Amino acid sequence: MDSGFGYFATHDAVDPAQIARVIEQRGHAMLLFSEHTHIPVGAPPQRPESGPLPRKYRHTYDPFVACTAAGLATTRLRVGTGICLVPQHHPITLAKSVASVDALTGGRFVFGVGAGWLEPEIRHHGIDPARRFAVMKEHVEAAQRIWTRDEADYRGDFVSFGPIWSWPKPAQRPYPPVLVGGTGPTVFDRVLSYGDGWLPNYGPGVLERAAELFRRADEVGRSVQVVMMSVPSDPAVLEECEKAGVAVVLPWLPSAGLGRVEREMDAFEAALARMRGE
Repeated sequence: MDSGFGYFATHDAVDPAQIARVIEQRGHAMLLFSEHTHIPVGAPPQRPESGPLPRKYRHTYDPFVACTAAGLATTRLRVGTGICLVPQHHPITLAKSVASVDALTGGRFVFGVGAGWLEPEIRHHGIDPARRFAVMKEHVEAAQRIWTRDEADYRGDFVSFGPIWSWPKPAQRPYPPVLVGGTGPTVFDRVLSYGDGWLPNYGPGVLERAAELFRRADEVGRSVQVVMMSVPSDPAVLEECEKAGVAVVLPWLPSAGLGRVEREMDAFEAALARMRGE
């Protein structure tokens, strides 16, 4: 089981390149950046899990720019989105961004995807929140065609184009792993339809569901991975993740100065060491 971190990269915290270098130097495998294009002005929005939205949500860098900075500052670290709000991107330009980062980093990009939950933000992009999962499916499928074909076309209810030329193609073949976020009742349908793995946040009952995903994938001859975000620095939880077949565990780092960030890394690494009996 590998380890890494999730991070809201903001303009007033440790920058993406610096934090990536530190994470790689400490021997971790992955760094995923969050995304919000903006936060609508008005009543403080609420996160689904709890409380008012923290300040960092409205101060994040663009995740593809952050991934490029992080990837070019390192040589082994896998960088990616955790998660990219896919319905808020045009699929042709989204495909270009993913392919460009993957090419520039030598095939180290991880494409974590989600449909979003903040309805005013989604509406500002001209998307009906009620249709966001259907939109996400077509956007990902359209991007996959662009990545794998010299002349790509796509016809759907929300996306229609082609044939088109678009380079670069991703360094990874056929394309970077698509990890589908979310823990809703139909998330495994999305994983098995157009994803390569599951990218949930840790919480009650989530680990128990991994066995169902592996079983369903095996039934259709698929191989999938589970990358778990929001993992606490708790040896018992980390051991449960390993036993459940989780490929990578990632706690969130604070959007803060280097001292505080490294203290959080220390706590997580200490928990990993205890879990491994070191």
